Amino acid sequence: MNADSVVGHFMGKSILITGSTGFLGNVLVEKILRIQPDVKKLFLLIRASDLESAKLRVQTEVIGSEIFQVLKEKHGLGFNSFIEEKICPMVGDIMYENFGLDISKLKELSKDIDIIVNGAATTNFFERYDVAFETNVLGLKHICAIANKCTKLKMLLHISTAYVAGEQVGLIREKPFLMGETLKMGTYLDIEAELKLIEDTRRELKAQGSTERNEKNVMKELGLKSFDDMNLERLKRAMQTDENSDGHNFDFDTKSIDWADYFYSVHIPGVLKCKNG
Repeated sequence: MNADSVVGHFMGKSILITGSTGFLGNVLVEKILRIQPDVKKLFLLIRASDLESAKLRVQTEVIGSEIFQVLKEKHGLGFNSFIEEKICPMVGDIMYENFGLDISKLKELSKDIDIIVNGAATTNFFERYDVAFETNVLGLKHICAIANKCTKLKMLLHISTAYVAGEQVGLIREKPFLMGETLKMGTYLDIEAELKLIEDTRRELKAQGSTERNEKNVMKELGLKSFDDMNLERLKRAMQTDENSDGHNFDFDTKSIDWADYFYSVHIPGVLKCKNG
């Protein structure tokens, strides 16, 4: 399929986009509006307290992005009316069943949508485990449930994070997975067991009269357990300078590191330097 046929496919279509306030979401919304101005409507699912707040987020976090400058120059004084005609913000969250939409809005949406693009996810390496699970796992389940309700749906596109391929290298072709199957041979992921772990932990914290801050810390610790000894050993091996090195130059306890400080003080400045360099 060439680029022209893809562009043509979007003509007259209504597209539901999640994650539009994110980096990739911004690019997607701008490009669709720029290369296919005859798209019928872009429904943007926005986390917000009300519709006015959702519209404000679209204006500041989507339309306000620098990449929309080309569209602004192209449409001139008609830019705002063009955006109002093409973009429809909706208050909702993939963490909730039916995105938290009321029945009437859900029925209206299910009749209009031709294409769904799911780009909503948390990519925070030190996210609360329950938040990460509800967004990245249950969120996709809710997306699929919505897709099944859309009577004229032609395509569901899910944008995965950069880590879904694990440690594989080279050309990696898509393939269907069975429920619970993982990239690592001999391992099994029990979604229901993970959900039970979260619910049991919440129940125990509530019974103990735990504060909101303590619950947040406990849930983060639950997520950090995924960074296990096996991952640490891989990092040690990667840091060995020669075959005689014993890896002591990388001998530390991962829990002793302030990961938030590392990302904000080292990682992010480094990325920005590379981007601007």
